[in-house]
Amino acid sequence: MRITSLFRLPTLATAARVSAAALIVAGSLIAVVPDADARVGGGKSMGSRGARTWSAPAPTPTSPSAQTMQRSAAQPGATATNPGMAAPGRQGGFFNRPGFMGGLMGGLLGAGLFGLLMGGGFFSGLGSLAGILGLILQVALIFIVVRLAMRWFASRNAPAAAQGPQPDAPLARDMLGGGSAPASSGAATGRSGFASRPRGRPLQLQGADFDAFERKLGEVQEAYSRDDRAALSQLMTPEMLGYVGEELDGYARDGLQNRLSDVKLLQGDLSEAWSEDGRDFATVAMRYQLKDTVFERATGRLVQGDPDRLESVVEFWTFTRPANGGEWTVSAIQQGG
Repeated sequence: MRITSLFRLPTLATAARVSAAALIVAGSLIAVVPDADARVGGGKSMGSRGARTWSAPAPTPTSPSAQTMQRSAAQPGATATNPGMAAPGRQGGFFNRPGFMGGLMGGLLGAGLFGLLMGGGFFSGLGSLAGILGLILQVALIFIVVRLAMRWFASRNAPAAAQGPQPDAPLARDMLGGGSAPASSGAATGRSGFASRPRGRPLQLQGADFDAFERKLGEVQEAYSRDDRAALSQLMTPEMLGYVGEELDGYARDGLQNRLSDVKLLQGDLSEAWSEDGRDFATVAMRYQLKDTVFERATGRLVQGDPDRLESVVEFWTFTRPANGGEWTVSAIQQGG
């Protein structure tokens, strides 16, 4: 008597379908790995600097270069310049939702459609899912290792001026000498190819202005950590509030909270200050330290970061106010280098 086995060896076509499904599901799982940079702005460059939005800020001792804008309401021909629009990767809709369920369901749907196209039925692409769990874990592990390696090489290649130890220094006025600072008049060329030609009238800043910049650096980080939209609306322009609000919404949907603490300015200096169209603008380079962690809201489990490690960040922050005076608000954040 011939005994028919319950376990059949997969044909070549079946193996191909299973492998494709495994890669799709693995990709969906990998996509939920948190970004390496959390904090305000997520390590990106966004906002507006008036007529100088697409010009590189003038270099300073704190940061000899700056990343060009990645997202701005002033971006010509942009597809997502409206702060009210969803940020890339966080559009609405169930299968576009961030987090585990959005990514996994999208991957499972893709696997099912692949199986249907291969002639094995909608659910054939999900066959032997348990048997390919090892493959999924291997692909995810490789992705994480590669990402860590890329970050290590990037840190090794960072400019010494931005990475090397520097003494603590008050912001701008002491580094430039005196209680006021003139606007930078030197031209520079941004990485995007836009010429950095100074526009608007030079603006004189006082010591109280630099005190305000340093104070608002901490206030923005604290309000962001508390998800305090009311406080952020007093500290940022509506455009920046829209971008930051999308980040906070994304954390909330994922059940996460980005906690920022122990913010301290280490060094800062003025890049540019000018007036245009009835508003004052000031761009300052700041090197500061903070503790940057991400926790699960429900359980308090640490998801990203080290609560005992201080991170060093170099960024250009642009502040604006009415030309007749008033409170400075953050209109742009750009990554330094």
